[in-house]
Amino acid sequence: MTDLDSTPGLTPGHLGAPVMEPEGRPPGAPRPRPDAPDPHRRRTGLACGLTALALIAVFGGIGVTGYSWLQGQRKPPAAADYAGAGSGSVQVSVPEGAGLTQIASALVRNGVVASSLAFTRAAKGSAAAAGRIQPGTYTLRQKMSAAAALAILIDPANANGLTIPEGWRGNQIYAAIDKKLNLPEGTTQKAAQEQAGELGLPEFAKGSPEGYLFPATYSVTDGTTAVDLLKQMVERAGKEFARDDAEGVAQTLGQSLYGLITIASMVQGEADTTEDMAKVARVIYNRLAKGMPLQLDSTINYALGRSTLNTTVTDTKLDSPYNTYLHPGLPPSPIGNPGRQAIMAAVDPAQGDWLYFVTVKPGDTRFTDSFDVHQRNVAEFNAGRAAQPSGSAGSPGSASASASGSASGSASGSASAEAPAGAPAGAPAGAPAGSPADAPAGAETGPSGH
Repeated sequence: MTDLDSTPGLTPGHLGAPVMEPEGRPPGAPRPRPDAPDPHRRRTGLACGLTALALIAVFGGIGVTGYSWLQGQRKPPAAADYAGAGSGSVQVSVPEGAGLTQIASALVRNGVVASSLAFTRAAKGSAAAAGRIQPGTYTLRQKMSAAAALAILIDPANANGLTIPEGWRGNQIYAAIDKKLNLPEGTTQKAAQEQAGELGLPEFAKGSPEGYLFPATYSVTDGTTAVDLLKQMVERAGKEFARDDAEGVAQTLGQSLYGLITIASMVQGEADTTEDMAKVARVIYNRLAKGMPLQLDSTINYALGRSTLNTTVTDTKLDSPYNTYLHPGLPPSPIGNPGRQAIMAAVDPAQGDWLYFVTVKPGDTRFTDSFDVHQRNVAEFNAGRAAQPSGSAGSPGSASASASGSASGSASGSASAEAPAGAPAGAPAGAPAGSPADAPAGAETGPSGH
């Protein structure tokens, strides 16, 4: 028996003794790392993952395609709708600028159609309905089919409304309201004067609605009163002025808001075309800045309560605060009710040094800062008038050398320039020498017939 205690060397259990090699591994062979990945197994796992993703993509695509196809086969949900022409009677007002959704809501609210969806679908599916629904009040029936209601709304003859043209004066508007509501003549004007405090006018208007009766189409129902319509017009005007921050812009231009509205009203009456409005506004601002009298025939026509093409030298001596030949600066109030384009021109006038303009013929308005050039333009204007048949709207007469003048008979007016040295006594400022005392100082008319 071997005595292990006496045998040299280390016992197998001794600290530092060689570790017993496992069977099957050659002596000295390197020991594999237990955490080393198997390259073959790694490639196999990657392939499986990619295959799974591919299958998900394929089956997912099939699912989405199938869902989309099924959705396409489904019909849109039915919209609640009545059948037939309905019964009874109800009035529904369509305000200016109302869209299909707003109109549909009003119809549902008044019991005309069963749902907004039914009406909007009917309108969108009808080529005849596109842009055909006019502002106004319509008499419809309750529980009508959407198609039946639409048929009434797209017929302009069914719209009960009052349309106010751009540039109309207050007295023209009052007369139109009287006529529309079948009121005795003068009723609306009296209401405007006696109930001015109910109209919502700003304090600076001092109870005068002129300039604040915004031109648009207003709905009229069986219960509409003159004051109702005036209030609607004043409210709309306030929104239009606020829309352009007219008050802030007016201060930048050295004017009050009321002054800007007054300028817009003169632009409305003087410009030959919409394109000319911003230039006419600039002429007015330039003359105000230089302290030149405006000398606009439209203001004289307003003072005289008339609409004419001719303004005589005698007219230019009229004793009225609206005579801008005699009185510098702006007239005391607007001379009409300007529309959107005229307001925009007053808010954003064109850039230029012009001091004079004359409409030599329709569509040919010439602007200049030269008095001599303007004299030649006026001479051409007068020659054109003289060549027209006697008794026509442009009968022969001498025009003044004006800040503005019109031979169009439709939309512009005259405004004389300051007289140069040597102008004959008694002639309007800037009038050509030799003008008879009652020769027309220019031609004026506005879109409203001023």
